[in-house]
Amino acid sequence: MEAKALKRYIPSSPLKMRLVIDLIRGKNAAEALNILRFSPKSAAKVAEQTLRSAIANLNLKAEQNDTSINEEEVYVKSAFVNGGPAAKRILPAPMGRAYRIKKRSNHLTIIVATPEEDAAVLTNENSIKE
Repeated sequence: MEAKALKRYIPSSPLKMRLVIDLIRGKNAAEALNILRFSPKSAAKVAEQTLRSAIANLNLKAEQNDTSINEEEVYVKSAFVNGGPAAKRILPAPMGRAYRIKKRSNHLTIIVATPEEDAAVLTNENSIKE
């Protein structure tokens, strides 16, 4: 089983967010939360909120399907950052010039899953090949 959480229009550059997201991709959810909790980057707070939301979405999905999830088996299946819209501003410069400034934003997507779904997918792929 898997669940997704999306946070859009985060006011930081995609590059800064990718530095944080690269730390948690593929890790256990509890371990990823610890990494984000103690990371000094400001993007880690937003990533932690989004990861908690994805875990809550997974629990809700399991509740609706009348199944139980072992919290220790949940892991970050996929996490990626896409660029959002950039607000264009002008900064006055010397001698009547103007410098353009792009205030970038990003969209964060985190997908968490439990291992039993991946095992089922692998067995289906193997049976198709045969």
